[in-house]
Amino acid sequence: MTTIPPARPHSFPPSARLHASAEYQAVFKGAKRLSSPHLRLHAHVRAEATEPRLGVTVSKKVDKRAVGRNRIKRIAREFFRHEKASLPPGDYVLLVQPGAKLLSNEEIRGQLVPLFERARSLKPAPPPGTMPASPGASERPASDS
Repeated sequence: MTTIPPARPHSFPPSARLHASAEYQAVFKGAKRLSSPHLRLHAHVRAEATEPRLGVTVSKKVDKRAVGRNRIKRIAREFFRHEKASLPPGDYVLLVQPGAKLLSNEEIRGQLVPLFERARSLKPAPPPGTMPASPGASERPASDS
């Protein structure tokens, strides 16, 4: 019987990734959107989440060649691995905009830095189905009718 070694602090296990289309759609539905010239980060910070998870989408409009799309994904995942310990728990989706294929690896990292810095300051969204109490709601007298 083989044992699985413990995850390193900067590893990117399957539990740190978004997999299903429904997971991506949930992020798009309830996320805060942060943008840079060639990247858009959708951040859905949730109190009930246990750790930050990342999904990266790079369409063929960005680069027709898979090698170019994979280069951008690899840079984004590597950056996320190092930053995820300082991020609030939740789901993050990085959308890469056309024109990003012309950027160097350092330029891509340079655009990721401010996006994730802003994501660090996000507060968790309230759980679905909850609504904050309106001010003065407890001061209203109950009607006897």
